[in-house]
Amino acid sequence: MFDPRTTLLCHLLRASAEEAASGAADPWPAAREAIAAARETDPGLLAAVEARDAAALRAIVEEWSAGKRPLPEHDRDLLKRAMRAFRKRLGVTQLDDESTVGGGPMSGGRSSGISGVSPPRDYPREIWLELARQGRLVNRGQGVFELPRGLRDS
Repeated sequence: MFDPRTTLLCHLLRASAEEAASGAADPWPAAREAIAAARETDPGLLAAVEARDAAALRAIVEEWSAGKRPLPEHDRDLLKRAMRAFRKRLGVTQLDDESTVGGGPMSGGRSSGISGVSPPRDYPREIWLELARQGRLVNRGQGVFELPRGLRDS
């Protein structure tokens, strides 16, 4: 079932392309429903799903993976919201660490040593892994992600 608030369309369509290639099930109704729910308007993608063209859909999915084609608008918006939520979680965690007792009221304070956090549970793990695959986050393992070096101070 496609949930437009938390599911990446590209992942669902990747699974649909694999199902269509294997011939195990008919993935086309679910793919068509997901595209409609996401309000996707990419003409090439719509044509591939309407024509039930597994090779064309597989080619589109491979272009997304290689970065040769932009992700669907729905996925870009979802990843942007997830990234904003991650930055907020990281900032709040760092502020909490900096405000602990022991910094001294007359000192300049202290900086937080926290560079990574567990991402918000509002979004599934596949979103965080996709952001790490794109290089926008670094996966440190055991559910901890952090910003890459160039993005930490911005």
